[in-house]
Amino acid sequence: MSQVPSKSSSHWEPLEDPNCWLPSIESLSLDDFWMEVESMEQNDELKPEEGGVTEAQIPEEGEAEAQWLQDTGLADLLGAPTPDSDNRVLLSTLTKTQAAAVQRRLDTYTRSMRKKNKPPIRDVRDIFGTFDSGEGLAERVDAEGKWTQLKSRPAESPPMADYPGCVEHPGPVPSSGKEEIFSTDSAYSEQAALLQKGSLPPETKWIRGKGSLPKFRIPKGRLGVTRIGDLSPQDMKKIPTLALIELTALCDILGLDLRRSKAGKWKATEKRLFGVPLSTLLETDQKVVPNTQVPLILQALLSCLEKRGLDTEGILRVSGSQTRIKSLEQKLEREFYAGLFNWDEVHQNDASGLLKRFIRELPTPLLTAEYLPAFTVVQNIPDLKQRLQALNLLILILPEANRNTLKALLEFLRKVVAREKNNKMTLWNVSMVMAPNLFMHKGQPHRIPEGKGKQLAESAADVVRAMIHYQDLLWTVSSFLVAQVRKLNENSGWRHQFYDRRIKNFLKKIHTDKDKANKTPGEPSKVVKIQAALLLKDCLEVHLHNSTKAADVLKQFQRHLCSNSWNVMKTVNLIQCNGPVESSNLLLYEVGGNISEHCLDPDTYLLDLYHTNPHGEWVIKQSPTLPRTL
Repeated sequence: MSQVPSKSSSHWEPLEDPNCWLPSIESLSLDDFWMEVESMEQNDELKPEEGGVTEAQIPEEGEAEAQWLQDTGLADLLGAPTPDSDNRVLLSTLTKTQAAAVQRRLDTYTRSMRKKNKPPIRDVRDIFGTFDSGEGLAERVDAEGKWTQLKSRPAESPPMADYPGCVEHPGPVPSSGKEEIFSTDSAYSEQAALLQKGSLPPETKWIRGKGSLPKFRIPKGRLGVTRIGDLSPQDMKKIPTLALIELTALCDILGLDLRRSKAGKWKATEKRLFGVPLSTLLETDQKVVPNTQVPLILQALLSCLEKRGLDTEGILRVSGSQTRIKSLEQKLEREFYAGLFNWDEVHQNDASGLLKRFIRELPTPLLTAEYLPAFTVVQNIPDLKQRLQALNLLILILPEANRNTLKALLEFLRKVVAREKNNKMTLWNVSMVMAPNLFMHKGQPHRIPEGKGKQLAESAADVVRAMIHYQDLLWTVSSFLVAQVRKLNENSGWRHQFYDRRIKNFLKKIHTDKDKANKTPGEPSKVVKIQAALLLKDCLEVHLHNSTKAADVLKQFQRHLCSNSWNVMKTVNLIQCNGPVESSNLLLYEVGGNISEHCLDPDTYLLDLYHTNPHGEWVIKQSPTLPRTL
């Protein structure tokens, strides 16, 4: 188990080579995958511990739909509405395909309740027929109160069950150097529906195993690209609900059965690091390092491997000593928080073993018990772009702790692949080794049906490969979801609450733009006031034109930051700066109006943003961490 399986390196080219060709899927050895599974079984790591985690269950029909409505914040649709219910606010933001997904769940729940002789749920007219979403949902209920255009219909494409995980699909192979467009302006489910109707040109299909992974590019619209972390926690809390509805709608259009499991129950343990929920770990860690987003033990493991393990041949694949790994785990439990553990004494392969053990020992899977089946079935979507759309939505649905921990892991795995020439670990090798650690969990059923082992192994490794290779794309918040958040805030009469008293005081000075509400769509220019929070005492007056970007304002502000030549309404009063302030360390935020707080893409056209959120204010602040990556 400790030997690196021999392989012919002539079949592989470095990952960074854009013209590399991968071997066919049949020639990709799955030895690494099964060796990892065998190692886990030998150490009884797939066997549930007595009194530990109870196995997750697949909910029954009706129960699954009720849970779905609960998770999407629409549980009130199952009974009498409450006075403070905001169902209509949420429903008013939905697209046609998203509203259809809600209706299908209500229909299924109604049928299941009738079978159980329980009182029926509310009539559809009580849900969709009394408000206007801007999409005309009320008009889609006919005079008899029957659901018409949004009625559930069979997908025009064959069921995804007909597409085994690694079957080739016809279609042109994109050039390895060609960039495919990954549009986020309209809902993915709407794109899929138009594609089925022939209203959009057919997607370019990638034939698995026949060429290098295609490149995708998100075209930057006038409002730029929003990445996870750019939105405030208040607005990010709305994203998982919207993403779950959109994912369900997309799967409905594609004819894919989106399965979710019921989370198993976890019983407390005396351990402090391994086998502890991420939320508990972070609660403890934040007492040591405030605002930390990734468990400190994981950060330490990744740091150790990055310093001394990236160039180690067979890293992650070659097993360390199980005896030493268990001994190190016990020592970490005793000494880690006391700062006594010496990482210099840890062998690289033992560190990689500890890393994989940490992931496997989590009480619930890193991809969560509820959505692990969904991550698995996503691979059955034949179109790569739609597969990435589904993965993007699943990433957004994950709890924040899981999403941040997964991103830290994927960033490390990308670094391993980047050193392939030295460590002999290709993207496929790394994916195969890590797939069992992410997809096989003691709290999940892991019995493999006879004859399905190869397909399931390839599918799991393919998902991991996609998450590593396309992680930058997957960690974005689609423009249509940001637009839905804005609409949610507007329709609920939401008012921003300023939690930073200093910013609140600054913004009080610039509520003099009374003509904002009277702006015209074709307005060629505008004068706005931008606050430089903690850097300047007075607001700045900036002339906006159609070509003015956020980056232009930041560069101009930096050039004049330490001078008195800035043309403002009053003499500029500078606040003493601690050292030079580079434009790359400055960020422009929109605050208030129909958004809580939004870190702007440097390529955002500010006049367009002004028209989108006329009641918002803009604030320049120094980056709290690193400069924003473009």
